[in-house]
Amino acid sequence: MKITCWGARGSIPVSGKEYEKYGGDTTCVEVRSKNNDIIIIDAGTGIRKLGNRLLASGEREFSILFTHAHWDHLMGFPFFKPIYMKGTKIDLFGCPYAQRSIGDVLSKSMIVPYFPVDFGQLQAEIVSHTVCEEAFEIGPVRITPISLNHPNQGIGYKFTEDGKSFVFLTDNELSSRHPGGGEYGDYLRFAAGADVLIHDAEYTAEQYKLTKGWGHSLYTDALRLAQEAAVKQFGLFHHNQDRSDSELDHMVADCRSIAGTGKNGIHCFALSAGMEIDL
Repeated sequence: MKITCWGARGSIPVSGKEYEKYGGDTTCVEVRSKNNDIIIIDAGTGIRKLGNRLLASGEREFSILFTHAHWDHLMGFPFFKPIYMKGTKIDLFGCPYAQRSIGDVLSKSMIVPYFPVDFGQLQAEIVSHTVCEEAFEIGPVRITPISLNHPNQGIGYKFTEDGKSFVFLTDNELSSRHPGGGEYGDYLRFAAGADVLIHDAEYTAEQYKLTKGWGHSLYTDALRLAQEAAVKQFGLFHHNQDRSDSELDHMVADCRSIAGTGKNGIHCFALSAGMEIDL
């Protein structure tokens, strides 16, 4: 299983010299199985570059899994060029909550006057699948969903292949319960022993005084989950739109000082656009 990050920013895309190291595109992560099945998590602005790469490589079949329907996780979809190409086949997966299907969620984001091309004009073959609680497979990868602690609900995912596991929990608030969300212990059990845990780590303690209840975690709470779940690698994700590279470097250094290094430590890092992880 190969994991590639195409966007790790939260809430809104950003640009500028202060964001060059970790990138400014919003959530998009690619997972490739040993059989080269292409699984895309979310359609934030990072999916634009991924789409260009897929067109260049001639790859035309893939799946897109959605965590939830907030703008920063959808806004790249209309700029994902494969959707305009005949011969492209896309399977959409997610829990639609207030809508009829994931396809319905996306189609409503492209109606007049918000976008000039209607969802019905897309040339790709697009099929929606509802997944809320039951595990499912894409090729050799088993995918298990879990409800997130986030306003308007959402789902995280665990990807398992050949005994290796990757847990993705973005937009998940560990210190505040939201309708439909789980308890801390639910996420602890879900992530237990994972080879890689990527978790929402948007806020510092000072920021959280204002933002408690907004659906995102303190980076120290996410680290505590990683430690108690005994994961091997912990990646900070959903970087605050105002968080500069130097500030993220400081957060990573703090995590490493808390988690320790060596045989019993956890490898802590912050996701950046273009980062690859092989399991």
